[in-house]
Amino acid sequence: MRQYDTIIWDLDGTLLNTLEDLKNAVNYSCEKLGYATHSLEEIRTFVGNGVKRLMELSIPDGRNNPNYDLSYDYFNEYYIDHSLDNTKPYEGVTDTINKLREMGVKQAIVSNKIDYAVKTLNDNFFQVDIALGVTDDLPRKPAPDMVHKAMDLLHANPETTVYIGDSEVDLKTAENSNLDCISVLWGFRKREEIELFKPMCMVETPDEILKYIK
Repeated sequence: MRQYDTIIWDLDGTLLNTLEDLKNAVNYSCEKLGYATHSLEEIRTFVGNGVKRLMELSIPDGRNNPNYDLSYDYFNEYYIDHSLDNTKPYEGVTDTINKLREMGVKQAIVSNKIDYAVKTLNDNFFQVDIALGVTDDLPRKPAPDMVHKAMDLLHANPETTVYIGDSEVDLKTAENSNLDCISVLWGFRKREEIELFKPMCMVETPDEILKYIK
């Protein structure tokens, strides 16, 4: 592992525990359409590839369901007003972000969550330099486009930039972006799930990240 001066963070499962609010938004949509609702554990296995994929996995027949677009609209209808109901940073995350800021480390958040929600959550909890979510003009992760845009905005050097996330999607995103990756073990994936993808580095607490910083 090198020493880094720039961090690209994943959001859900890495910085914030958003699972309860995601579950409630999914179940609101399902109830509106008369479909079965889902447990927290089911939603944990569905997340990571954005809301459209989340709803595809949450309703019968996925994208072939004639109500698929409506299910996505209902999700957003609920989530825009309830994204802060139960969501909170993981223990130690805020302190680590603040320490990194004091050290002069450049930081961005890149998420498969809808752009408005990413910016709202960043404003409420972290205020890092750049926060990007899914928009019509940028493909979602694991495509590298959002990561590269964040790095351009930060004037980041790829040699000293590290991507940090909690899932297999994040590992693939880092690979596609030609970045080193630190996998966190407090998020939506269990250690044994992450280990299947042979991560370069795993950390159990946020403050462990500091030892990799210039």
